[in-house]
Amino acid sequence: MLEYNVPGGKLNRGLSVIDSYRLLKEGKELIQDEIFLASALGWCIEWVQSYFLVLDDIMDNSHTRRGQPCWFRIPKVGLIAVNDCVLLRNHIDRILKNHFRGKPYYVDLLDLFNEFQTASGQTIDLITTFEGEKDLSKYSLSKHRRIVQYKTAYYSFYLPVACALVMAGENLDNHIDVKNILVDMGISFQGQENYGKPDPANIAKVKALYSELNLKGVFEEYESTSYEKLVTSIDGHPSKAVQAVLKSFLIKIYKRQK
Repeated sequence: MLEYNVPGGKLNRGLSVIDSYRLLKEGKELIQDEIFLASALGWCIEWVQSYFLVLDDIMDNSHTRRGQPCWFRIPKVGLIAVNDCVLLRNHIDRILKNHFRGKPYYVDLLDLFNEFQTASGQTIDLITTFEGEKDLSKYSLSKHRRIVQYKTAYYSFYLPVACALVMAGENLDNHIDVKNILVDMGISFQGQENYGKPDPANIAKVKALYSELNLKGVFEEYESTSYEKLVTSIDGHPSKAVQAVLKSFLIKIYKRQK
């Protein structure tokens, strides 16, 4: 179950912990223990991603994930996948307990991984996209921002950096601005995501409408404006090391090609 669900992605979130920690150390060579601990935290985030995806596939009634059948679609698995999600989630606490229990920042890590923001985002997402008659009054930019902020931005952008900051001995209460920048980055990133219906006829109609409305041009303007705002915010941060971390994330998402 672990081999099927955890390692199959690009591992960007997990690798970002190591990259961020290395940048925070400002060129100092990392000792083996630091690399191991940063890697362990990276894998914890990949575990978060895996159990969210398994649950998301069940709730969305999806068929494939990462080029293979969704875990719950495997004949011998079915809704046992729900319990497997519990196991995946519990593994995170076991990893943290095994490797960080004696660290002064152990409780901070537990708090980070026990945030319920992503679950809240998933709930909003499901309520607003529930199958059946669509209530278009539920669709708004503010609601979209809340979904992205809670469902994606927290664990994909903020969590890897927060883990690195905590490992580096930083107090997260002193880095609220970093969280805000990374959340804005996550919202900008989500604007690149695809249209949500798999039906070819629907996709063709939507693409034609997008072309007619010049939404590509609108998006490119939005992307450029968002990038400039993010660069200004990052350059305003007093720490060059933190600036380097934030810019490393921005480089990954700006004009990203799937």
